[in-house]
Amino acid sequence: MPSAPKTTSAATAALPAPSEPAGGGARSRRNRRLRAPDRYWVRLTAALAVLAALVRVPSFLRPVWNPDEGYLAVQARMLAHGGVLYDTVVDRKPPLLPWLYEGLFAVFGDDSLWPPRAAAVVAQLATALLLASVARRRWGGRAGAAAGAGYLLLSIGLAPEDTQAASFGVFMLPWTALAFWAADRRRWGPAGLAVAGAALTKQTGGAVLLPVLWMLWSARRAPEPPGRAAALRLLAGCVLPVAAVAILTGPSRFVFWTVTGSGSYASASGAWGVALGRGLGNAGILAAAGAAFIVPAVLAAARGGGAGRLTADLWVWLGASALGVVFGFQFYGHYFLQLIPPLVLIGVGALRGLPRWWPAAIAWTVLASAAFAVWGLTAPRTELDHADAVAAAVRARTGPGETVLVWGMHPEQYWLSGRAPASRYLTAGFLTNFSGGRGGARVGERYAVPGAWRTFGEEAALRPADLIVDDSRGAPYAPALTPTLRRMLDTGYRPVDTVGGAVLYARLPAPR
Repeated sequence: MPSAPKTTSAATAALPAPSEPAGGGARSRRNRRLRAPDRYWVRLTAALAVLAALVRVPSFLRPVWNPDEGYLAVQARMLAHGGVLYDTVVDRKPPLLPWLYEGLFAVFGDDSLWPPRAAAVVAQLATALLLASVARRRWGGRAGAAAGAGYLLLSIGLAPEDTQAASFGVFMLPWTALAFWAADRRRWGPAGLAVAGAALTKQTGGAVLLPVLWMLWSARRAPEPPGRAAALRLLAGCVLPVAAVAILTGPSRFVFWTVTGSGSYASASGAWGVALGRGLGNAGILAAAGAAFIVPAVLAAARGGGAGRLTADLWVWLGASALGVVFGFQFYGHYFLQLIPPLVLIGVGALRGLPRWWPAAIAWTVLASAAFAVWGLTAPRTELDHADAVAAAVRARTGPGETVLVWGMHPEQYWLSGRAPASRYLTAGFLTNFSGGRGGARVGERYAVPGAWRTFGEEAALRPADLIVDDSRGAPYAPALTPTLRRMLDTGYRPVDTVGGAVLYARLPAPR
């Protein structure tokens, strides 16, 4: 007969614990302090920290990865020298990352981007640990470790300029993972704060509000359903930080630069082919890198959620992230980073029902990550070499106190040259609506940010640039296609040098 289940009587429970051997008290106390769950997290955190550093080694091997890093570096310098965000320092992005760059530069100096890149390693580690916590709570310790490691390996599964840069997408992800983690534990106030943090890092980060709302709505069927107070805590967490930042930066300016002033930029009118081609290309790259998660996820969806292992909140998170990718119809590779956290969780949950797939899934993910790391180590430096050459020419023809206008889409030239911008508009895109995501569609002065040319003229009249660099190199925003800039060059400047297709114009002496 089967043995009876073990029970603990009240008398047995009241018995004192066995006495400890001499000298064992301290060891026992240490063991109690470091319980099994603690040991799990200590070991996992250490392992994931090493992995996070390894996959981001390429990040530290070149001065700038993409124009977003260059833009943030120049913004931070301008803010440190008295610039005002959304006034004399402008961008279409929320303020948290420019402020982070400014703070890191203040502490560590602004001659290198290693501080924000080190912060990016921490951000990726935080995201991995939050995903591991969600997976462990739902499916156990092995799933938690797989989710954390799987996320870090897949986090570089796009072109290196999209994954290795310390840019908006990377710093948005810890906030989105924290929002989901908090909602999963019914901590609605912190979930709202995390949603606000995501949106204040990058607008599309606010899409994580959808799965959070879904989880709040689904919790009404719980034994202790959340009441109106929970919804109010979530709402306050979302709204109050955004309102505080808006008041700090100026409500009208904040709304204009982060929401209403980007209508033309967010449109793919006239360039649907370019946008869709880029979107399909980047989706294909991520699909190849994440096949070990995507294939089980597809099978789980076909089977109706993986026999209960996958709940609807994960699918809602993935769908909301897809909306974030689509928003703006630009489809740059770093937009797809938003898909990775929910995709990894869904894939790990689905693999729970496919035990024989684990070795193949691990092998594929490790090999794919290694391939992308090699790509990062060997990626061409063509644009970086051009920016370095232009920056060297700018330094040679200007002094430290002189200002420069770079007419192009590579603001890192300001940072590399160590010269201050002559305008708050750090790329020609603000004045012509040019974007690589659309090619040459809807480009010209009439598509500029509203009021930009008037402000640009005022800046030029107050303090004209000592040197103008025409780095258009045949792009549809070239001076020949931009009459206002052409007149400025014709009447006040003369060409003095050419570097890799970029033309440098020196200011003419003022008439006597």
